[in-house]
Amino acid sequence: MKLKETLNLGKTKFPMRGNLPQTEAQREEIWFENKVYEQRQKLNEGKPSFMLHDGPPYANGNIHIGHALNKISKDIIVRYKSMNGFYAPYVPGWDTHGLPIEQQLTKAGKDRKKVGPIIWRKMAEEFARKQVNIQMTDFKRLGVSADWDHPYLTLLPEFEAAQLRVFGKMAGKNLIYRGKKPVFWSWSSESALAMAEIEYHDVTAQTAFYGEQVKDGKGLLDEDTYFVVWTTTPWTIPASRGISVNADFTYAVVQPNDSTKKYVIAKALLETDAAKFGWTDYTVQAELKGSQLEYMTAKHPFMDVELLVMTGDHVTLDAGTGLVHTAPGFGEDDYIIGQRYGLEVAVPVDDQGKMTAEAGADFEGLLYSDADAVSLKKLAEAGVLLKEEDLLHSYPFDWRTKKPVIFRAVPQWFASIETFRQDILDQLDKVEFQPEWGKKRLYNMIRDRGDWVISRQRVWGVPLPIFYAEDGTAIVDEAVIDHVADLVAEHGSNIWFEKEAKELLPAGYQNEHSPHGNFTKEMDIMDVWFDSGSSHQGVMNARENLKFPADLVLEGSDQYRGWFNSSLITSVAVTGQAPYKKILSQGFTLDGNGDKMSKSLGNTISPNEVVKAMGAEIIRLWVTTVDSSADMKVSMEILKTVSDSYRKIRNTMRFLLANTADFVPANDTVDYADLQAVDQYFYARFNEFVGEMKTSYDAFDFQALYKLLINFINVDLSAFYLDFTKDILYVEAPNSQARRSVQTVLYKILADLKQLILPILPHTAEEIHEYMDNETSDFAYLAEMPQVLDLPDATNLIAKWQRFMTLRDAANKALEVARDDKLIGKPAEAALTVYLTDEQADLLDSLGQDLRVILMVSQLHLKKISEAADDVATYDDYKISVAKAAGEVSPRDRMYHTDLGADSDFPMLSAHEAAIIRENYPAALEEGLEF
Repeated sequence: MKLKETLNLGKTKFPMRGNLPQTEAQREEIWFENKVYEQRQKLNEGKPSFMLHDGPPYANGNIHIGHALNKISKDIIVRYKSMNGFYAPYVPGWDTHGLPIEQQLTKAGKDRKKVGPIIWRKMAEEFARKQVNIQMTDFKRLGVSADWDHPYLTLLPEFEAAQLRVFGKMAGKNLIYRGKKPVFWSWSSESALAMAEIEYHDVTAQTAFYGEQVKDGKGLLDEDTYFVVWTTTPWTIPASRGISVNADFTYAVVQPNDSTKKYVIAKALLETDAAKFGWTDYTVQAELKGSQLEYMTAKHPFMDVELLVMTGDHVTLDAGTGLVHTAPGFGEDDYIIGQRYGLEVAVPVDDQGKMTAEAGADFEGLLYSDADAVSLKKLAEAGVLLKEEDLLHSYPFDWRTKKPVIFRAVPQWFASIETFRQDILDQLDKVEFQPEWGKKRLYNMIRDRGDWVISRQRVWGVPLPIFYAEDGTAIVDEAVIDHVADLVAEHGSNIWFEKEAKELLPAGYQNEHSPHGNFTKEMDIMDVWFDSGSSHQGVMNARENLKFPADLVLEGSDQYRGWFNSSLITSVAVTGQAPYKKILSQGFTLDGNGDKMSKSLGNTISPNEVVKAMGAEIIRLWVTTVDSSADMKVSMEILKTVSDSYRKIRNTMRFLLANTADFVPANDTVDYADLQAVDQYFYARFNEFVGEMKTSYDAFDFQALYKLLINFINVDLSAFYLDFTKDILYVEAPNSQARRSVQTVLYKILADLKQLILPILPHTAEEIHEYMDNETSDFAYLAEMPQVLDLPDATNLIAKWQRFMTLRDAANKALEVARDDKLIGKPAEAALTVYLTDEQADLLDSLGQDLRVILMVSQLHLKKISEAADDVATYDDYKISVAKAAGEVSPRDRMYHTDLGADSDFPMLSAHEAAIIRENYPAALEEGLEF
């Protein structure tokens, strides 16, 4: 019989290499075929609920790494909650209306205006559904467990109907109104935009300082005097209808010595501006308060228009002249002051950003940005241009088309924020935020935002359910809107475009309200943020298995101005409460250098490519390695490092499987009280680790999870417990109490650690589960999270063994010095002598353990410190000497013994080893041992 056959070398068919790209996909098919998600929900019925509401990604193209981060994060949370005592269904959703889909159709050669709205909408829906299927396939391949058979789409009739009812309730509370005031207008999209659809870029603008001649100076200013105004948008000068000053500022009437003209400029800015204009010598002829200038008039520099001087607090001394060119059709402050003074709201720019005939023949047909040069030229020709200069400043852009937008007054539908702003802020105070700074960010956004422009001049979306009487009066009636919602629930929102207004109104409505006239219908659609912002009613409050409000929402930090914002407004408006109890926000993914990812730069990471090369588990594990509250780096090099960590986890679990292969829990488990002392300690330490992991799961702290897991595997397990217990596992008798004691701990770790890693690495956990014969459930996901046990005196036990670790560290240092001195090679060649203080001796005695095995040396001698010679070295408060071990090495346990040959049948083994062979391997007596 060969000596090797007497060793309990662990065996398992669990492969060292996961071959994840292939095996993951096969495993996912098994999950779907067996409806594992549905089985998990069935198991959890009746348990306390935990509702994570999915903010819908936009249905457009394959997922990117940010999508993967988001969905995997949600999956980790929901899987954990589902396995830890909660009913936690997860319904994924998609945002499916809006401009990007229309743009994709246009790129494909489709013409919206030629095919008409009905065909256009059908093409858009077909495209959207195709994109949903693409992204759903991508998400499934990441191992995300969800109700994939019943996702919510904002284009579904039941969702659209719920959205219309939200609109109707807001209308019933007089929160919906129509107005003509400047909004963000995207000429590249031909539509109004909400704040959430804007991003800012630095641009260089042409600015102009110019004079506007006094027409009526109210006896205080002569007609040869000019108000000096400043503008950063010369193209808006054709729409100028006034001049704004600050009532409290002092204004100087100045005459340059080389000019017959006089100019009005804020006194505080005179010195700076005079230098700009080249006025080396000038005289201040008078000073007036801004309040004295009010209601004076001036001539437009190149149009037959009278300009009114007005006073407003928005005029500052930060830059310019203290007098502001005012075009009510092109700016919020301009509009507000213009309304107060009754100015005309002139908008000589069309939907495509081109100047109209109203601006004059020289401007008509020009793109607004090209009109800057014409305005400057006409100012110069009129002899009133004092200075032209470039200014670098931040300017709003359409976040989809990446083109600049303009402020443009057009008739739009608005949702009032002002009337219930404080209600929103009060509800926000009840919401928990992670990270905490998110609360201030969202609070300030709500506090400072204007009313929400909700109408869009597009086709692909949910229609605004508004009718107009023959005289143009808008009918915004909650009962009528509910009737439309009923029609949409049955037929979908296409019915709005397919039917005439009279067919959409309640029966008899036209006869009752307008017997001699015809109603028309609004053709604008709703902002897509109103779509997704209604999901608290269209999903959470609509489905029987869900609850409103959600316990948690988790999205990127850009959603403070997006979905977090819009859903909060609509929810408070119609229910009086926030739609979520907690917001967890994440940063953005950057490349390995910390730069923003961009297709044009070629520095993006495709999750699908990573999955094909490495497997989804690597992306899932990466999600736990980063601090997702801030922006985070990801690259193929980073992912390769993560894959090394994955291999360590996998091989550790493989070792546990191999060394518990002959362990039958029902028969072989050693009671906690009867475990060997060190095993009892490690059982308690692992129980502590389970609690730490669950605490981190509960806190949604993924990075803490990763650090705990890797530290436990590398330090607690590999560098300590598994290191010395190999000798026990391999050498001791198969059924010995010492070996079964270790296996009891290892099996506990294997079974529980498998469950603890499942939310992060579900494919791997399920694979491990298949190799464990003693598991009662078909799938690991259908088993529960381990519980933290109430072990007697565990805290003191752990503390005591942690103190022992100081001796272990000291011994390792002493052995390292001996190795460097060529005294020994491996620790097994050493005999350690430790000289102990009374306190140290009491500690080691209290452990009740053969410490030689743990220190992995052949001999260990414990003596009193008084016996130590002066030259004995001190390591971490322990005096330790190292000598060459006595005796000879056994080929079986590789340790040195002084009793080799005590059993004449096995002359190369120690007495203890020989006894193990004699009792457990009778064939060895008959055949002898081959060494």
